Amino acid sequence: MLTAFARAFKTPDLRKKLLFTLGIIVIYRLGTHVPIPGVNYKNVQTCVDNASQNQGLFGLVNMMSGGALLQITIFALGIMPYITASIILQLLTVVIPRLEALKKEGQAGTAKITQYTRYLTIALAILQGTGLVATARTGSLFQGCPVASQIVPDQSIFVTMTMVITMTAGTACVMWLGELITDRGIGNGMSILMFISIAATFPAALWAIKESGSLADGWIEFGTVIAVGLVMVGLVVFVEQAQRRIPVQYAKRMIGRRSYGGTSTYIPLKVNQAGIIPVIFASSLLYIPALVAQFAGGNSGWKQWIDANLTKGDHPIYITTYFVLIVFFAFFYVAISFNPEEVADNMKKYGGFIPGIRAGRPTAEYLSYVLNRITWPGSLYLGLIALVPTMALVGFGANQNFPFGGTSILIIVGVGLETVKQIESQLQQRNYEGFLR
Repeated sequence: MLTAFARAFKTPDLRKKLLFTLGIIVIYRLGTHVPIPGVNYKNVQTCVDNASQNQGLFGLVNMMSGGALLQITIFALGIMPYITASIILQLLTVVIPRLEALKKEGQAGTAKITQYTRYLTIALAILQGTGLVATARTGSLFQGCPVASQIVPDQSIFVTMTMVITMTAGTACVMWLGELITDRGIGNGMSILMFISIAATFPAALWAIKESGSLADGWIEFGTVIAVGLVMVGLVVFVEQAQRRIPVQYAKRMIGRRSYGGTSTYIPLKVNQAGIIPVIFASSLLYIPALVAQFAGGNSGWKQWIDANLTKGDHPIYITTYFVLIVFFAFFYVAISFNPEEVADNMKKYGGFIPGIRAGRPTAEYLSYVLNRITWPGSLYLGLIALVPTMALVGFGANQNFPFGGTSILIIVGVGLETVKQIESQLQQRNYEGFLR
């Protein structure tokens, strides 16, 4: 990986793309430290310093924003509205025929779906920004902080609207920065910004482990966490690269005097076909009852049960529910993102077949059978990766969204592998160009 980056910096056009990407990253990180108008920054810092390690409902969003959420900055919402909008549009593509038709239109249809994603991102940013401002005004953002209710001194309608508009504009700016990286930089812009947001929490989280440790002034705990993290990264890299290759043979066709086809290829089915999506779905769904309980008044029995069982990451009921939801959403997302019948029809149309399997419906049934067999270990792997680091690091005082936790480690490894592959492919393309010249 380091060799690829070193070679990329020696190539003029790739060096420009890398420097452009680094410049956008610097701008993004600066924006995560600029507070929005109407917020008492001193009181915010006091509450952040006194906040517990477990950030509760807002832990995942705060991690995705690089710590900007609890700082209530202009980039407080980060890229979560865009990620949510992208997932919603992807799910609706299966349900709404119009979106499915746009998806099949190629580049023009993709551009239209991207435009819809932008509109939905702005709508979600307004909704989430309003919820964040309302939470900050009531003092629920930092429970237990003595000055939590004084974070927003002026609670007039004008100031509230200004705060919401500022955060919405910040989300639109983040979306624009990500698209700039995609167009003129290296890799997928949104993934790069998500990677940077999570990586930015590494130093503080690791140092907190060292400070809270008691063995050899905390260095034993620090080294153990680093070792566990490296093992988990290696495991994730191994599984993310694993795939089942289904051989496909194309029959020869004579068109005029030329022979076409007769080639052999394969369909790569990844073990983790769903990626990080099931973990995000499960986390978001588990936040809903806790969020309802937080804003509900009174002290009813159902609210006490939710507060006791579904808000603590180390509770057995929370762990079991989280694991089951991850497995369920893994199968659900694979079912809507990979259509065996469509793949079988395309193969039959171009004269392709799987050796030993008849074309058409038997091919679709075979692909569905293999996909279900692969999804089981993939879903169990996702559940274990999401839970084992959390349970192992509780003893070291780490929070549920520690960088070596499940969600963050999957994102970091996935984005890192994809970015390195893109750099290597561009380097390889330039080598071929030089050879042809």
